[in-house]
Amino acid sequence: MKHRVLRLLLELLPSLVVGFWIGRRQPLIGQRIAAPLVRFGVPISVMGLLLKGGLSLQMLEAAGLAVAAIGLMQTLIWSAPLLQKPLHHRSNKLGCCVGNTAYVGIPVALALLPAEALPISIGYDLGATLLTWSIGPLLLAQPGEHNNRPLHDLVNSLSSSPAMKGLLGALVVVATPWASEVASMLWLPSRIVIVLALTVVGMRLGSVWSEGSDQQPPTSTGITTATLIKLVGFPMVMFVLTSALNLKPVMVQALTLQAAAPTAISILLIAEAVRHDQSVAASLVLRTTILAAVSTPIWGWILTNLV
Repeated sequence: MKHRVLRLLLELLPSLVVGFWIGRRQPLIGQRIAAPLVRFGVPISVMGLLLKGGLSLQMLEAAGLAVAAIGLMQTLIWSAPLLQKPLHHRSNKLGCCVGNTAYVGIPVALALLPAEALPISIGYDLGATLLTWSIGPLLLAQPGEHNNRPLHDLVNSLSSSPAMKGLLGALVVVATPWASEVASMLWLPSRIVIVLALTVVGMRLGSVWSEGSDQQPPTSTGITTATLIKLVGFPMVMFVLTSALNLKPVMVQALTLQAAAPTAISILLIAEAVRHDQSVAASLVLRTTILAAVSTPIWGWILTNLV
């Protein structure tokens, strides 16, 4: 386990630190790189990971469980009276159960869990990504902005989703005789995209850190509550849910570890797109990403030793 944690830190920290250093000095460079990376790199990475893991019913089951768990948490968060005051910002509500699975969760799974956990982790990421880009713009937008065309907004979100593009590409490749060759060719580019994406996350966090001194910080209580839910509460819900369903240990481990990933950078991107709660989303992404460097290995140790 010690070797796995060391491998995880050696994969994640250099990219994040280098990106953070660049982002503090060149705040706009992350935005310039992020656009083509999301448009072209992420679909390639998703397609490569899907082909490597294999499209299976287990992957679809993981995607369904991700959607169910996030949906359950969102229902509880939006309806629980005790959470309305600390989580009155919409970015906090969505960000406390949508994780950065593509660029943190999957590398964590590769480092800490056995190889059979990869397709489960990819399935979780696929389901969570599709759900986030489908309902995220609708939930984060200010009331009344999208009431006239909810179906139109949903279709646009799905069609522009990098995960959807990667899934469609993988389905096309699987239907050809060269699926295994393409999977081998895309594996290295997929890993490179993950490293680049982690660096971009670091750049964005660095720019947010630089901008933070000129902005009024969001309510600390709300950020703290959302952080605790994201890094502790939501993984516990996923652990209880998957254990109650009597799933295989590797499924419990993979799904819980993905639930423990820090808040997704997509929450910040969506908040910026709808021009609402940007500073709150940025603060939540920054705090959970920093703290996840400690909490994620702890969850990995718990899951590999107790499940």
